[in-house]
Amino acid sequence: MQTPHNNYLLSIDNGTQSVRAMLFDTRGSLISKSAVPIEPYFSLQPGWAEQHSQYFWSALCDACQGLWHQLDDEKTRISAVSVTTQRATAVALDDKLDPVRATFSWLDQRQVKTRPTLTPLESLVVSVLGLRSAVDSFHQKAESNWIVQMEPELWAKTAHYLLISGYHLYRLTGQLKDAVASQVGYLPFDFRRQCWADQRDWKWRALPITRTMLPELVGAGHKIGAITEAASQETGIPIGLPVIASGSDKACEVLGSGCLEPDVGSISYGSLATFSVISDKYLEVVKGHPAYPGLIPDTFNLEMAVQRGYWMVNWFKREFGLQERQMADKLGVAPETLFENLLEKTSPGSNGLVLQPLWSPNSTDYDAEARGSIIGFTEEHGRAEIYRSMIEGITFALRQGKEEIEKCTRKKINRLVVSGGGSQSDQILQITADIFGLPVERPPTSETSGLGAAISAAQGSNLFPDLKTAAREMTKSGERFEPNTPNGHIYNQIYSQVFLKMYKQLQPSFKRIQRISGR
Repeated sequence: MQTPHNNYLLSIDNGTQSVRAMLFDTRGSLISKSAVPIEPYFSLQPGWAEQHSQYFWSALCDACQGLWHQLDDEKTRISAVSVTTQRATAVALDDKLDPVRATFSWLDQRQVKTRPTLTPLESLVVSVLGLRSAVDSFHQKAESNWIVQMEPELWAKTAHYLLISGYHLYRLTGQLKDAVASQVGYLPFDFRRQCWADQRDWKWRALPITRTMLPELVGAGHKIGAITEAASQETGIPIGLPVIASGSDKACEVLGSGCLEPDVGSISYGSLATFSVISDKYLEVVKGHPAYPGLIPDTFNLEMAVQRGYWMVNWFKREFGLQERQMADKLGVAPETLFENLLEKTSPGSNGLVLQPLWSPNSTDYDAEARGSIIGFTEEHGRAEIYRSMIEGITFALRQGKEEIEKCTRKKINRLVVSGGGSQSDQILQITADIFGLPVERPPTSETSGLGAAISAAQGSNLFPDLKTAAREMTKSGERFEPNTPNGHIYNQIYSQVFLKMYKQLQPSFKRIQRISGR
């Protein structure tokens, strides 16, 4: 099959920090991009994180309109559009398809205190399999249960329940449909079969959601609908342009990074930092924690995550980065580019400072009282060591995730591909290579989630016979960073002798802190 190289694919990526509209060609080259920064959430109480769905939609429209200003009259070259978004951000709609309240961000930490009402047989099976804690956690963290218990008048108005991906697709096409690979959240979804759960599944009794509230699911590379006249007027996207299903930002990143084999690890240095590998088998690395759908049919992404991973860079910028912010304003650059200087000033191991990045206690792998920690302070430490220890701590945690995945799959990971905002730092990629002891590649574009969506759009436009072929044609190898053996020796000692032992040693103190502070 010969692929016309004058075709463009439009990707829209609603991330945590920005909404981006991008044009890719069929070689995978980024032709143009328009980005609109967004406030990830507002918080009415500590631990709450919500944002208005109309706010996200308006940012999407602005990003698209900004794209057209950069181009000549080339809209006719666009073959299709695909949407990828942040995960687990829930939208409740009434029978007129208007939001009944603000969306719950994936960063929201509120929980209910009840337990799900299961049948006697379900309770027995869950207990025998050792899944009682996982089932209770699923029920307690589900946003829909919080609305039912705390805002029953709003749940009574709720007729449809979507993720932000499904909401955008509805606004674009008028169809209540969403991508299979976007279904990551507290929903009655069967991750093994990659469809809505059978009505006998316990998840329906753990949630107040009914089947009629949920969208129709569409596989990656298949058509969801077409741009409506109303959506065309708001976004500037040509009316009637096909909208193709892709998946969540993390699923798209795995595909857009070219991580198509189980010995290649995909690291995402985004607001949620993740380590993923593709698998043709459904496996649970952590018991009760599912493998997520991959974009390629019949594949799964085995994932380990660091909650609020590179969100911590923004935290550091806000709390400690005044000097870089002021200098960046004068130079007209992003403050993050100046943080390279902080890394260059320091040595591996941050002069004895070690950080555990549990900045979000609402994590799958740790108890609720878990807290972030930094140990080893002396008068010699300053902002540079704190920043480097943060980067090292996130990377240590991802290495721990990689080792758990290897135990589960019994397959060695031999190469890493790193994407996301943090991947633009040479220093961070060298630290990654040194801590993992593996070669690290940076794709030619940092917009790998957008590229993954574009790959889906290309296959859905019949420009390639299947998603794997499209990915092989549209992804390329990038700059390579080899591990530094002396640095790796230092990191191996810190990782094995300090980092891996920190949580258990500090856990009693975390419990006492929670008991004293009430949080």
